[in-house]
Amino acid sequence: MHGSVLSAVQIAVTAALVTWMITGFTRLPGRWLRWKMFCRATFTVISLTGTTKDGCTEPVNVYHYLSPGSFILGPPQLQTILDHLTRSGRYERIDGHGRVLSARGEQPVQVRASRVVL
Repeated sequence: MHGSVLSAVQIAVTAALVTWMITGFTRLPGRWLRWKMFCRATFTVISLTGTTKDGCTEPVNVYHYLSPGSFILGPPQLQTILDHLTRSGRYERIDGHGRVLSARGEQPVQVRASRVVL
């Protein structure tokens, strides 16, 4: 009897943990994940094109300029990277468009003349 009670408790605890984990990742209105790390973080998914001084255009990967393993990039951090790339002389201007994902939901974002516009 003792073994079956232990198994029942283990099954109940496992089921409770699984239920808690599943409900922790469900959608809420205006939010794309409920887990605190996700609902307080801001992610930017963006496609950028840089124009060099000689007029050539090339794609810009802003994640190349973040620390290894970093993937959380909000508009202020994006603007800092854009400022660095234009001040360093690598690009004359940078333009692009994408989406910002945050606790407030999903918003469009644009980069015009190296400035982030929400």
